[in-house]
Amino acid sequence: MEHKEQIYHLFGIDFLQFNLANVLMITIASAIVFLIAVLATRTLALKPTGLQNFMEWVMDFVKNIINSTMDWKDGGKFHILGITVIFYIFVSNMLGLPFAIVLDGVLWWKSPTADPTITLTLAVMIIVLTHYYGIKQRGLKEYSKTFVSPMKFLFPLKIIEEFANTLTLGLRLYGNIYAGELLLSLLVGSLASVGIAGFIAAIPLTLVWQAFSIFVGTIQAYIFTMLTMVYMSHKVSHDH
Repeated sequence: MEHKEQIYHLFGIDFLQFNLANVLMITIASAIVFLIAVLATRTLALKPTGLQNFMEWVMDFVKNIINSTMDWKDGGKFHILGITVIFYIFVSNMLGLPFAIVLDGVLWWKSPTADPTITLTLAVMIIVLTHYYGIKQRGLKEYSKTFVSPMKFLFPLKIIEEFANTLTLGLRLYGNIYAGELLLSLLVGSLASVGIAGFIAAIPLTLVWQAFSIFVGTIQAYIFTMLTMVYMSHKVSHDH
């Protein structure tokens, strides 16, 4: 189902344009992640319960992801990055599942990760960070050698690999979340269009598909975080 986009041009310049719906949903997702972090760490206890217990479980989960991709000595500094990524991607994946808000043909409420611009931007940020920390931890000279090692003619393939990693990281996330929301809207629209009976029939089918979409959204948050750490380990670890 196609929707218009509410575009704002900064200073009236064409190439400085923003999708206001994307800006809104990015802000909401960021605010939710920040609120979770504040509430989980507001009253720390030696025997964690509730949200603090959940936060510590996530921290251990991300730590295990890092340990599976690189030595903790190299990867420990990326612990907070991993926690932030998995929370932000998960929350973003979930936002569009309960409902969608369309006003004057503009889809305002949706999952931010159902837009390729956002997912590719996240992917670019991750890839840039991997290069930054690769240079920071290994030095520019040693890091540059990884693009011509073990043979110099592999340099073009290394460059293609960087672009391929960026595209697959962003488009995999976008494709899964967008497809889930699209099929959900088509399911509700097609069944509800046949009247009360269709609306009633749509309820259990919608709940089943939403449950499946929650599962997919959770898996995609894990995969994005895992690949982030895999790409990071390739840049910062001396054994890669």
